[in-house]
Amino acid sequence: MGSARLAPELPAQNKGGKMNVKEIAGNLNAEGLKVSIVISRFNDFLTEQLLSGALDCFIRHGGKETALTVVRVPGANELPMTAQKLAASSRFDAIIALGVVINGATPHADLINSQVARSLGGIAMATGIPVINGVVPAENLEQAIERCGTKAGNKGWTAMQAAMEMANVYKQLK
Repeated sequence: MGSARLAPELPAQNKGGKMNVKEIAGNLNAEGLKVSIVISRFNDFLTEQLLSGALDCFIRHGGKETALTVVRVPGANELPMTAQKLAASSRFDAIIALGVVINGATPHADLINSQVARSLGGIAMATGIPVINGVVPAENLEQAIERCGTKAGNKGWTAMQAAMEMANVYKQLK
């Protein structure tokens, strides 16, 4: 019986233990980036917290207020169609969609969350511009509040971090 190889051999490494490969990684530097945020007015007492988090993150990471464009839409369902227009303009390095969808007694919230997520991903794939889903899907009001700036952090902040990182990765891939 012959011996079976369980794993391929790893490539030779340099003295420091790292492989000699080109690595591309984004960073959290907003300097020089142009970002658009499309935000739902529905549940605005929560979405405004998401917006504050995103704006704060951008400025703290070297971005300029003049490099931000905020577009307000009625609800989460309108986020993708607006993100599509923004992406088609080629004026932005990244686009963030912010909203809060809270479950009710019907499957309406699940339908909206699924469609919005699928559509935003499709826009990013079709246009080559990072489109970040910053929509908070919540089971109840308490959970939504937690994700908009209290115990669970601020999804607006983390969406901006993802936007900055992806925009910087894409710049290196050109």
